[in-house]
Amino acid sequence: MGAQQREYRQRSRSVQSTKKITRAMELIAASRVVKARQRVAATSPYAGAITRAVSAVASHAEVEHPLTLQRENPTRAAALIISSDRGLAGAYSATVLKRAEQLREHLQERGIQTVPFLTGRKAETYFRFRGREFAESWSGFSDAPYFEVAREIGQRLVSEFITGAEEGGVDEVHLVYTRFINMVTQEVTVTRLLPLEVVADERPRSEDVHPLYEFEPDPQEVLDALLPRYITSRVWNALLQSAASELAARQRAMKSATDNAEELIKTYTRLANQARQAEITQEISEIVGGASALADAK
Repeated sequence: MGAQQREYRQRSRSVQSTKKITRAMELIAASRVVKARQRVAATSPYAGAITRAVSAVASHAEVEHPLTLQRENPTRAAALIISSDRGLAGAYSATVLKRAEQLREHLQERGIQTVPFLTGRKAETYFRFRGREFAESWSGFSDAPYFEVAREIGQRLVSEFITGAEEGGVDEVHLVYTRFINMVTQEVTVTRLLPLEVVADERPRSEDVHPLYEFEPDPQEVLDALLPRYITSRVWNALLQSAASELAARQRAMKSATDNAEELIKTYTRLANQARQAEITQEISEIVGGASALADAK
């Protein structure tokens, strides 16, 4: 009984140490997600505005641009998969990778080969463990991205698209990321970046007055200037939304782990008390039994 009681006490102390760690990680994630949400709120209007601007130029100007043309019989498509560098965030990365697999299967049904571009060590580990190749990866910034890496990723994707599948590039560019809705809800989203695709929720409403556009110096040069900025801004916004989603998922996961630790501590405390009571009961029984034996002997 004494050994059992000590074991329960030791397990309780171990869980208490784990609880301190999960509680600290929960507080860290809670403090960092506030700034991440502010960065998402600050960049989303620009991403929406530049998307509408590029869509307006592509829709109202009779000009053929390499980044807006739908290519016939595409054979290769790039998929930028945004995951996390660290774990302890619940099913955050697993959900993104699952959605990326669904995208790969969908493209495969169309006869298109997927060329993965990865961000985050979780995606790198997933592909390396399965012995699958990927074009390039970036990591070390998943929960706190910076603009320079978004610009680098955007330039690489645009370069691959301009090169084309016939010369080793790609014919389409897709983006798989987690869209931050609120602290409770985050949604894995797949968006086609190139050729240019107008996002549904950014289309003008039917009752809106459609403006007339004049382009200076000409639509071709406007598209040349806007499209690289469009790709960079969309990648930058996706990185920020994924970072906020990762931190929110980590906060929830650590909150759940802390709650589970508290329940385990209560369970082990109760079991230790039961073992102690059983030990006391056994000792009393032995004393009573001994006293009875002495009384019978007299």
